[in-house]
Amino acid sequence: MKKLILLGLAIVLFTSCSTKPERYTQQSPEIETYKAGIKDYSNQNWKSLVSHYADTTNVFFNTSVPMKANKIPEFHQNNETVFSSRGFVENGQEYEMVVTDDGKTWVNFWGTWKGTLAANNKEIEIPVHLTAQFIDGKIVREYGYWDNTPIVLAIQETETASKMAAETE
Repeated sequence: MKKLILLGLAIVLFTSCSTKPERYTQQSPEIETYKAGIKDYSNQNWKSLVSHYADTTNVFFNTSVPMKANKIPEFHQNNETVFSSRGFVENGQEYEMVVTDDGKTWVNFWGTWKGTLAANNKEIEIPVHLTAQFIDGKIVREYGYWDNTPIVLAIQETETASKMAAETE
């Protein structure tokens, strides 16, 4: 009986000490892939950026309407024509990987996007949150959230200034 109790305690001890998969981390291959993607975006290395995504990926940037990953370069190129430079500020970037209760792997990113308007060299900084689901090392779903208001207001300012200058001529 004594041996049975000791055996039972040993089983409880070993099962309670078993390692469970890590559910939260700030170091993983998925995070390194996402860091590379952020760098590719800042360097406008579009081919490399798209290579981090699966062909079937749905991307949602400030919208509930998805686009495919191969459209990301066009999306950014169309929306960033008014900037002489733009990209993510390297200082202060935060990354985390989370494995959800149902086993899905997500990487979260928080950073600051900075752009310089070509018309007047005004610098704009916007906080950005991105989150991406990974399967087999590829992004399969991504969401991006940021407030475009500072960009819209700055563009309106330059347009107003141009109109006023034209009217005084």
